[in-house]
Order: sequence, then structure tokens, then C-alpha cells
Amino acid sequence: MKYEFNAEREFDIIAIGRACIDLNATEYNRPMEETMTFTKYVGGSPANIAIGSSKLGLKAGFIGKIPDDQHGRFIESYMRGVGIDTSNMVVDQEGRKAGLTFTEIKSPEECSILMYRDEVADLYLNSSEVHEEYIKKAKILLVSGTALAKSPSREAILKAVGLAKKNDVKVIFELDYRPYTWKSVEDTAVYYALVAEQSDVVIGTREEYDMLENKTNGQNKETVDYLFKHSPDLLVIKHGVDGSYAYTKLGEIFKGQAYKTKVLKTFGAGDSYASAFLYALLKGKEIENALKFGSASASIVVSKHSSSDAMPTVEEIEELIAVKA
Repeated sequence: MKYEFNAEREFDIIAIGRACIDLNATEYNRPMEETMTFTKYVGGSPANIAIGSSKLGLKAGFIGKIPDDQHGRFIESYMRGVGIDTSNMVVDQEGRKAGLTFTEIKSPEECSILMYRDEVADLYLNSSEVHEEYIKKAKILLVSGTALAKSPSREAILKAVGLAKKNDVKVIFELDYRPYTWKSVEDTAVYYALVAEQSDVVIGTREEYDMLENKTNGQNKETVDYLFKHSPDLLVIKHGVDGSYAYTKLGEIFKGQAYKTKVLKTFGAGDSYASAFLYALLKGKEIENALKFGSASASIVVSKHSSSDAMPTVEEIEELIAVKA
């Protein structure tokens, strides 16, 4: 099965939400307390997905709020430099800062992140700063869950989803659950369900779907039965090293393998998976092939130091798939 998009649009994908700073430990195999040097990258799930999409040759745009300082200028300049349209990135005028993510790489199996997310600029994107004329230019609106954690960002996202639905723009919801900005799991479930039920495609890990449904040890069939009563017609549920599954409203089930690699760190996999999976769908590939693209891209990124900088090219993805075939 192939997934259909409105071909007569200027942008393949417009992402909305978080763009921040990642500071990845330059020194491996040690705890953060002993780490002395970090390397700076652009981070944030929707920003990474936009970057990954652009590096794959898609025309990408971004809606978000960045600080009026050196970090904000770095974020905008980097994203513009990799080909993303930044015309709808809003500069905060009230002194707020960029979110900061410090990463710790103790071992390939033991990575952690330390987040600074209090009063950050991206959570203050207002609904008045989301424009219909921009969203209607896209084939896809990519929404990530973190932007739903607080107002006014929450309302801005809900407005964007409504405008996308009105203008035949496919809504892709990347669950991107990050506990540090949410007040409760109940709040998470409320807003995740609200957006998931209006989306066309939902992508997330099994654990993230459990947050959406406010349950533990949820089963894929229960999730599929629930969400297919609403707008979604394609669900992707990732199970780590056990691979990923795609379910369609027509009753089809596709299984994607996880590609083994020499893992350096665990973060960045989800964003690279989403960008390559959506690239494949937009290029008219079958869903089964899109799962391969997503898995291969994730495999490449976890073997490298950064998330955004490490986003692969189409040739790198196709080469890995061919080698592992």
C-alpha cells in the first residue's frame, strides 16, 4: 500500500514546536559529573525531523519560537543553512531562553539526558503566530507531543492541527513523550488523545502509546482498535530492537526489522526514523519500504555523536538497506 498526499503543495513538510540546543558529551564512557567537554548541536524532535527531511532532499519549513540571543541565532542559522524555510520562526521578545539538553554517554546501553526546560521560548509560541497561509502550503504538518505540555504552545498546536485539517494537509503526530514538562500522566493522556484522534498518521514507541492511553503494558491491537475509530488511517508502533509495526485502517499489518549497528548512544533514533519514514511515504514508496527507511536511518544516527548533524542522506540509507538485505 502507498500513502497519498496532496501533490500540489510548495512544502513537503512543515514541522511545528521545539527547536533548542543539544550539548552532547564529547567524552564517552563516563558519567556527566566527570564530563568536561560538550559539543553543541541544534536539537528538539520537530527541529531534528525537519533537518532530517531537508537533508533527504525534501522541502521543509518550520514554525516555532526561538530566543533573541546567541543560541536563537545559532538555531535559525543552522536550520536555514541545511535548507529549511525559517520565515515562520518567531523571535521571542520577552527574554526567554532556549531549552538546553545535556547528554551523558556512559556506554551504548547507558545514556541519559539532563534537560533545562523552565520558561523556554518554544513553549511560548502563541496561536496568533500560527498562520493559515503558511500551513496550507504543506503536504504534511508534523506535530510533536512536547509542544502540548504547556500553554500557550498547546493552543498554537491545536490551532495548527485545525488549520491543517481544514486545508487537506496530512497531520503527522510524532508522540515524542518527555516527562519533564508535563504536570501529570493524566494531562499527557488528555492532550495526546486529543491530537492523536485528529491526526492522519501517528508514530511512537509502544511506551509512548501507553502514555497516550494512560495504561501500562498496552497491546498494539487495543491501540489500533481505539485510534482507528477516529481520524488516523496509519499507525506506526516501534518496539526498539524488536523492530516496528505499521497498521493501516484497511487491516494491513507490516513489520519492519531493526538494523543492527555499533551503537554509540541511544538518543536521536526516533527523530531520524520519522524523517526517513515520511520521506519514503512522500516519494511514493510502499509502507513496508518506508519502515525499512525509518529503521535504517535510526541505525545510522545512533552510531554517531549528534542527532541533527548525523541525519543521513538517501544514499547512506539505501546503502545500509542493501548491505543488510
